[in-house]
Amino acid sequence: MIRIQHRRRFRPVLSIALGGAGLSMVLASLTPAGRPISADLSLSAAPAAASRVVSAGGAKAVDCPSVADQLGDVPTAVAAEVERNLDLLDAQIAEANRRLAQTRGQSSSFIRDAVLNPLRDKRRATLDRITIALSRTGQQPEGLQDLAACSLSTGSASGQNPTASASPTASAEPTDEPADEPTASAQPSASPTSSSGAGNGAARTVVCPSVADELPDVPAAAQQAVQRDLTTLDRQIAQANQRLSRLGNRASTNQVRAAVLTPLRLARAVVINRITQTLRRAGVRTGNLQGLANCSLGNAGDGGQSPSPSPTGTEDPTASPSPTGTGDPSASPTASPTGSATPSPSGSGGANGPSPDDFVNIRDVQPNVNRPAVQQNGSRGTFVSNCGRNENGHHNSDNVIVAPGVTNGAHHVHDYVGNLDANGFSTNESLQAAGTTCTNGDKSTHYWPVLRLQNRPGPDADKPGGGLDGNVGQIVRPASVTLTLRGNPTSKVVAMPLFLRIITGDAKSFTNGTTNANARWTCTGFENRQLRDKYPICPRGSQVVRLLQFQSCWDGSNIDSANHRTHVAFAAADGTCPNGFKAIPALEQRITYNVPPGPGFALDSFPEQLHKPVTDHGDFINVMSDALMKRAVDCINSGRRCG
Repeated sequence: MIRIQHRRRFRPVLSIALGGAGLSMVLASLTPAGRPISADLSLSAAPAAASRVVSAGGAKAVDCPSVADQLGDVPTAVAAEVERNLDLLDAQIAEANRRLAQTRGQSSSFIRDAVLNPLRDKRRATLDRITIALSRTGQQPEGLQDLAACSLSTGSASGQNPTASASPTASAEPTDEPADEPTASAQPSASPTSSSGAGNGAARTVVCPSVADELPDVPAAAQQAVQRDLTTLDRQIAQANQRLSRLGNRASTNQVRAAVLTPLRLARAVVINRITQTLRRAGVRTGNLQGLANCSLGNAGDGGQSPSPSPTGTEDPTASPSPTGTGDPSASPTASPTGSATPSPSGSGGANGPSPDDFVNIRDVQPNVNRPAVQQNGSRGTFVSNCGRNENGHHNSDNVIVAPGVTNGAHHVHDYVGNLDANGFSTNESLQAAGTTCTNGDKSTHYWPVLRLQNRPGPDADKPGGGLDGNVGQIVRPASVTLTLRGNPTSKVVAMPLFLRIITGDAKSFTNGTTNANARWTCTGFENRQLRDKYPICPRGSQVVRLLQFQSCWDGSNIDSANHRTHVAFAAADGTCPNGFKAIPALEQRITYNVPPGPGFALDSFPEQLHKPVTDHGDFINVMSDALMKRAVDCINSGRRCG
């Protein structure tokens, strides 16, 4: 008799029983996630489960570090939840290998964008959920996010590799990324000229602001928990310094940010949030400690929890760049690293962002909107599509532009108007054949992250894209949606090509920096005052307004590009397009909401983006008929208002 037993703590225990036929063999085999095989797995099937998938003929396959091997004992209280997420990791690898098989003949950059980056991002969100589940039981798993990145192997194993370690070289190069494409890690540059401190002989070390020095008196009841978390912060710095040492002094800024500083910041944010919650339960209020999550680099001897470094020091390679290329040269937002980093298990919202600092009274904002004057050869008309405000509740957490063929590719929920078929598996053919909510027959698809009231329960607290990805609360249906195509101040516009895809803004701008950010927030009655990195607090009776403005210059040949950006561009401040680009109708998605005045609402976002307003973004696929597009262009170029 064969009997395979294992504790629910993921450490397999084998028992051998003697039957009438004598001793039976006992097989211990692991699935690709490093978990015990099922007890009813046949002996003939077991070797396939024990080995990672080998691609025939030397074909490439996805190779990921094992997660289960790093977990140790898993408490019974969360074993089922952890098991579900380990299953999801296996499913993600299988899905990535299916996508990889469809990319034969494509360039390595295409495979990175189409397979490895989406897989890394899905694994990161799943690893976040495992970390959060274990932290609820008092465990403090370290370094799981280092296991998110996967690589390719040729003619060998694929799956959860128990010996592989996450390498930053498996992630994206530091290029412009699509709006819904997380890029917390980046491929390092091999150039020694871009390294920080290279060649000067001085060892670098991680320097973090002291958390202990910023704490008020800690009550006796909370001292043990707080001390444990302070020790964890020290251990995180030590581990970060070990990673930094392995990189060496010639590592580029991008490599240091991807492999050391960004993972450290996210890990510190989780622990700092836990300290804050512990003190609040003890009746002690703290100031905003999340600014202490950022660390920088110093010379040997400067490391550890330093009481003095500024989290915005110039030595910090994670500092966000100033916004460029967003079409608004007057804007100068920076994403403030505030808010906590762990979703609220209660589903009450707010525990994973945003923070009170992310809101500002619109009355305190000075008028800051300047529109270029329309010149003699410009086009001043408009064309409006009335597509409703998502009355039919068309929601999903897919993104067909940046993650086609993937369920929950966005890790946050989108509102959709227009095309009724829009989801992660839509094709040009299915979009063209679908119905629409637009009254003029426009079949284009428009989508953006939903807005939620975080203090009210939502319908998807236990679903991907919702609570499982840290997005909690009641989804607010827009009060109005206005989709407007406008002209160009300096020239006539040409027709958009059918199936043109455009994204505006960057869903990862809190961690990427604001290079591609293009959020605009305001209030009705105050629309000459716009915010780029804050939510507005509107007066009673005034609605919150989101303005998502799209690129209006097209390269004249492509309907998409590898990073979903370079085939289109924003016009310059005076309205002119870059050389070789043509002016097309400029799309604006204007969305208003009736929400209670003050904080309490937030965008859906990727878990590590903390629901920051700077991460707002919109997506568009043109599925107008040729006749309808011609009508829109004629209206715009002739200076009329049509709809």
